[in-house]
Amino acid sequence: MDTRNPSAPPRAQSRIAGKSHAHRSTQEPHARPGGVIHDNTRHTTRFTVIGNHLAQHPELSGLAIGLAVYIQSLPTGARVDIKTLAARFPEGPTRIAAALRELEAHGYLRRTRERTPGGHIVTRTVSCNQPGHHGTGAAADTPSRSTRRPAPAERPPRKLLPTVPRPAHTSPTLLRTATDLLVGLRRHDPRLLLSATDTEHLAPGVAAWLERDLAPSAVQHALTADLPPEDLRRPAALLAHRLAAQLPPPPPFRVPAPPPDVRHPLQNCEGCDRAFRSPGPGRCRDCRPDLLEAA
Repeated sequence: MDTRNPSAPPRAQSRIAGKSHAHRSTQEPHARPGGVIHDNTRHTTRFTVIGNHLAQHPELSGLAIGLAVYIQSLPTGARVDIKTLAARFPEGPTRIAAALRELEAHGYLRRTRERTPGGHIVTRTVSCNQPGHHGTGAAADTPSRSTRRPAPAERPPRKLLPTVPRPAHTSPTLLRTATDLLVGLRRHDPRLLLSATDTEHLAPGVAAWLERDLAPSAVQHALTADLPPEDLRRPAALLAHRLAAQLPPPPPFRVPAPPPDVRHPLQNCEGCDRAFRSPGPGRCRDCRPDLLEAA
């Protein structure tokens, strides 16, 4: 008896090239109904590696993340000033500038002003694909390295520094004081010699302490007291941990004191020669006809 299964395929189906990733992603055991399904194709040319710490950053805005990805994809020497970026994207200069400040605050951009040999002032922008790390700057432009993942023996990974608290209201003066405090720590303990990148990462944490009505000497004592006797392999990580773990609470709210009473000097009345208090010469209350009429 010839019985056919209507649900069985008439012949074995071959896997279609280029669909293997999408097929596997629908079979992922942890996929949730209605969640994203990735249809991935492996890039072999013209691609940029972006870390999830940037793509999924919990504090950066979407515009800031997009600008960081765009800037990291550009070759060295490309213009990334506000005017150029505003001409490239629909957002205006104000939003572009705010997004760049976000990236600078979180370490994805470093902008410094330098004087050229011709006497002009230019802004040099450094894009950091891993805040807290120092690269050579030229490795990203070397074709032999940009298309392959470096082996661990070529570039040993460096652990990220712990997150430090940030001040509620930043100001150049506050950050300058915080930076000077960090630079001076090496005078108290030579093991606390910090790099420029580490100092830039730690400065907002010190500023968060200073805005809590703490003197710089008190913050310095909290960072340098009871250090371990052995060598410090990562002094910046130790300082970052102390800044976060020992952050004092904000000072209690104090009602502003009322302004002091104004006490004018004594004057001699020009009418009766009696002494009275007034900011300047004139007549006392009893000798002023305008006051008498008002009464």
